[in-house]
Amino acid sequence: MPVPSLNALTTRTKKTSGLRYWMQRVLEECENVSADFGPDPVHDLRVSLRRCRSLADGLMALDPDPDWKAMKKAGKRLFQRLGDLRDIHVMEEWVEKLEKAIGAKAGPDAGDSSTPPLSQATPKPTSDSADSAAIAADGPAEALLKILATREQEQKREAQAALEEFDRKQWRHWAKSLPARASHIRPGSTLFKHLALERWMEARVLHSCALRSRSQTAWHSLRIGIKRFRYIVENFLPAEHKVWSDDLKEMQDVLGEVHDLDVLWNTAITCHIFHDERSRRHWHEWILAERTKRIDRYRAKMLGEHSRWETWRAALPQGKQIQQLATRRMKLWANNLDPDFPHSERVASLALQLYDGLLAVRWEPAVDGISGRSSLLAAALLHDVGKSKGQKGHHKISLDLIRKHGNPLGWKEADTQRAALVARFHRGALPSRRHKALRDLLPDEQKATIQLAAILRLANALDAGHDGQIRRIRIENVQTKSARMKPSQVELKANRRQGRHGFLLKAAGLAPNEALVIAAEGYSPLGNSSQTIAAERYLLETVLHRPVMLKPMKHVVTNRASTLR
Repeated sequence: MPVPSLNALTTRTKKTSGLRYWMQRVLEECENVSADFGPDPVHDLRVSLRRCRSLADGLMALDPDPDWKAMKKAGKRLFQRLGDLRDIHVMEEWVEKLEKAIGAKAGPDAGDSSTPPLSQATPKPTSDSADSAAIAADGPAEALLKILATREQEQKREAQAALEEFDRKQWRHWAKSLPARASHIRPGSTLFKHLALERWMEARVLHSCALRSRSQTAWHSLRIGIKRFRYIVENFLPAEHKVWSDDLKEMQDVLGEVHDLDVLWNTAITCHIFHDERSRRHWHEWILAERTKRIDRYRAKMLGEHSRWETWRAALPQGKQIQQLATRRMKLWANNLDPDFPHSERVASLALQLYDGLLAVRWEPAVDGISGRSSLLAAALLHDVGKSKGQKGHHKISLDLIRKHGNPLGWKEADTQRAALVARFHRGALPSRRHKALRDLLPDEQKATIQLAAILRLANALDAGHDGQIRRIRIENVQTKSARMKPSQVELKANRRQGRHGFLLKAAGLAPNEALVIAAEGYSPLGNSSQTIAAERYLLETVLHRPVMLKPMKHVVTNRASTLR
């Protein structure tokens, strides 16, 4: 049974999901909220904007179309202004809850009857506060509500201005074009599981920080981390969301209420609404008790061997699959930018064959072999993404795009950053240690970048015609391991004078000045790309300190009858 697209995901009874639905809903809610900016319309518009922006956040990780970022940015200011207004609405609700709770606790039998209720206690007026008039006339709750009412009017004006600036015409255009792009990416894909794992790991780090520091900022950051993880699951992993939705929503809501209580207490303090210790103590005790309940509720579910963290992690990619999915994500991203991505895949294959062949002759790269191979693979796959901006100077544009793209989980950041530089030098000026892109690197990193660029330039030249004529290469003049002879002390001494690479290749069975012979299947010395290959092998010859020769690969014809015998 085919998996439905993002826009086809619906509930059985009512269509309440999909990018197209939520983008249309934003336009509808804009009309509703403009009437009075009441709590419910504000909340509904924020939910619609949040769904659109969270969908864009997940999709832009796989699809580099700039409209995703533009759509997120277009809704950001309106979302933030509505958020400030929503915070005031929430605080007003909390003040009412607090007053009921404290009033019930105080009661008619609680203490001295001559002491007025908290809501009617007259505080001492302040001299310079902008809200001193409200505070002087009323108790803490009434004073704070009046202050919030004044701020609410200010925030409504800010929200109204943001709503007027919101370009609905452009939003309608995106509501047609972006869902069409989203329909090509299927929910439930392992690529989204990889993205969810990224969010899980980010949130898990914030969880540890919150438990360690227990600060308001740390708990708020954890809430944001869980929210970002929840949105990926909610939007793109329907099977997992069906199982996890209650726990994810509960944890986000619990931490959201912790944040609301922190904001309420900080606002009460900064507004100086308390002028007697009794009211201040009662407010603080109630807020702290409610906050502690929610922290304990979070800890009960999120700590221990069977915590929700472990449940969620068990269903996400494991081990080698993480790096494999990171590579698939990079390929998908490149495929949307590179006008001829099959060429880049062929170049990647040829580059890795050459790299592995050099390792077989005991050539030592300047960085760890696995790390260098990862950088070379990424550079080869992404070297032409700059062509999305045009042919001219595309190698420089590729450098910027790869750096901005970031590092998918499973790839080391150092490998990806090195890959960006290697891709930069797949054509154009030869890399040197004095080049502005390399001069700030450490010597070994400079050397590694130049080595990998040399391999990539030759691999790219082997498919210069973008026709896949050269399909396979191997280094031919390398003896088998059993035929290699250990060099004598005299040979060791002589070869050290000729440089480390010459010595290593001699140990592998090659004479110090012997050319490295590369046999290429499909290669012809008279072919259209032969001149390009001849020019681009120069950097590799410089790196290896020896000539590099290419020749056609001989096909071995096997006698089928003798093989069967």
